[in-house]
Amino acid sequence: MASGVKPATMRALQYGGYGGGAAALKFVEIPVPSLKKDEILIKIEAASLNQADWRIQKGLMRPFHPKFPFIPVTDVSGEVTDVGSEVREFKVGDKVVSKLNLWKAGGLAEYVAASESDTVSRPTGISASDAAGLPVAGLTALQALRSIGTKFDGSGTGADVLITAASSGVGTYAVQLAKLGSHRVTATCGARNLDLVGTLGVDEVLDYATPEGAALASPSGKKYDYIVNITDRGKWSVFRPQLSSNGGRVVDVSPNLGNFLASVMTLFSWRKKLSLVILTLGKKDMGFLLELMREGKLKTVVDSRHPFEKAAEAWERSMSGHATGKVIVEM
Repeated sequence: MASGVKPATMRALQYGGYGGGAAALKFVEIPVPSLKKDEILIKIEAASLNQADWRIQKGLMRPFHPKFPFIPVTDVSGEVTDVGSEVREFKVGDKVVSKLNLWKAGGLAEYVAASESDTVSRPTGISASDAAGLPVAGLTALQALRSIGTKFDGSGTGADVLITAASSGVGTYAVQLAKLGSHRVTATCGARNLDLVGTLGVDEVLDYATPEGAALASPSGKKYDYIVNITDRGKWSVFRPQLSSNGGRVVDVSPNLGNFLASVMTLFSWRKKLSLVILTLGKKDMGFLLELMREGKLKTVVDSRHPFEKAAEAWERSMSGHATGKVIVEM
C-alpha cells in the first residue's frame, strides 16, 4: 500500500434516522476510512447532491437502506492520498472523480474510500466542482439519450425530442447531449430559467406553467419522436397525445406510479410506448463525459456552491426543488 500524508481522523456530516431534512445532519469527528485492497482514499475537494440523497433520508429505500448513522452523497471529486495493495490505475496525488457505492456513500466528509472500479481520472483543466456534478446526473442523461439511439460522432440525423425539467441537474446535461447528437430539442422549465435553457442550445423552450407548457405542445406544432421525462410529475396521459403516431416513445428517468404502470401496459406496443431508464452506466461512460467536458462540448451548470461548514444549506437547496443545475459542496 502506497500512502500519502493523511490524518487519523476527519470531519463528516451524517444523520442518524429517517426524516429531519437538513436539520438532522450533524458534524462528527470519526476515523479516516481504512482501505480494502482494491480501494483508494480520496481527499474530497467537491461533492454534488442528487435528489436520491435526500429521498433516501426521507425513506425511499426503507427499511433496507441506509444503515445508521449514515454519511450521504455519492458524487465526489478530489485527490488520491492512499491506494490499496491491488490498485493499479491510480497513484497518490492523482486527481479523480468517483461515483461512490450507493449503499456506502460517504461523500459529505473530508475523506472517503472509493473502489477503483467506480473511479476515473479527472482531466487537467476541469475543476473539482464541475467534475463532481457529473456522475449520477450526467450518466443518467447519457443513458436516456443512448436509449433513443443518439449518436455522438456526428453520424446521426437526429429526431424531434422533448426534454422535461430541462433546468435540473439531469436536464441541463440531457439538453447538451441531445444537441451533440443532432436532435431537434424542445425543452420545458420554469419561467425564470427560460433564458438559461436557451443558452444550452435548445430549438424551442416551454414555460411549464403556461397552458401550452402544461400540455407539452410544441410552439411549431410538431409531434415528438421521443420524450425524455425527468420530472416525477409527468403523466402518460399528457405525453401520449404529443408523441408521433409512428413509433413515438417516452423514456422516463424519474417514474411515478402512473408512469410505471404505463410502461407495463405499453411494453409490447409498436406505436406509442413508455420505457423506464434505470442507471447502469459506469466508469467507461463517465470517462466519455469527462472527455466531452475537456473538449469544451459539455459543461456543468452550477446552481450554487456551499462550503463544507454550510453543507446543510446545500441540502436545503436541493430539497427545495428549485435548483437550476447542480448543487455543490466544496471542501
